[in-house]
Amino acid sequence: MKITVVGCTGSMSGPNSSASSYLIQADDGTRTWSIICDLGPGSMGQLLNHLDPRDLDAIAISHCHADHMVDLVGMHVYRRWHPQGALGPVLCIGPSVTRDRVRGTDGTTAEETYDTEFTFVTAQHGHSITVGPMTITPFDALHPVEAYGYRIEGPSVDGGRVTMAYTGDTDSCDTITQMAQGVDFLLSEAAFTEQHDPVRGMHLTGRRAGELAQEAGVGRLVLTHIQPWTDTNIPLAEAREVFDGPIDVATAESQWML
Repeated sequence: MKITVVGCTGSMSGPNSSASSYLIQADDGTRTWSIICDLGPGSMGQLLNHLDPRDLDAIAISHCHADHMVDLVGMHVYRRWHPQGALGPVLCIGPSVTRDRVRGTDGTTAEETYDTEFTFVTAQHGHSITVGPMTITPFDALHPVEAYGYRIEGPSVDGGRVTMAYTGDTDSCDTITQMAQGVDFLLSEAAFTEQHDPVRGMHLTGRRAGELAQEAGVGRLVLTHIQPWTDTNIPLAEAREVFDGPIDVATAESQWML
């Protein structure tokens, strides 16, 4: 599997990156399959640098806060009015309110279904969906709105199988620890810092992301969704205090091969 950071800034687009969006790809021997996790502000345009949306096989939306889904409207425009003809619907996994949130963002009436651009499927905790050689499984997250993390399993570059997990936005909880258990690669949000953000039930800090990685026994931790006003060295240092494996900080266009 190949993981590409399309955008990684927390809560908004930033000076060096669009908001949350991550491209996961795997080859089954005949073609490359592509899943995009989240489409935050600015990510649709950046995705065009990595993938023609006509080749996209699935979208997985972690939750329907604007910084994670607002560019679904751009995807709708691209798929419906492409100059070479409509591209047809793409699988879109996400919260039960996803269609309504796209409609509200787009400013349309209930008559707009988006059925020609998206096949909406409501995520269900523990219910896996197969996308080519990959399997994607939602896990309930702890956030003020309906939210999910996603565990994705697929072929490795050496011919075996690998797993990665993306937390979306969440605080520490048993279901996200279950999702991360034993994965080779954990992409974890770290929007809060221990010193400045005492609020619970919303986001992880670098330390709590590190604790998640340590408890779940993950192979590599990558911190993402860091606010543009936060020095990335702060959550990185927090995570290193409690996780003894390799840690990276996500940056736009960074890539990993698993």
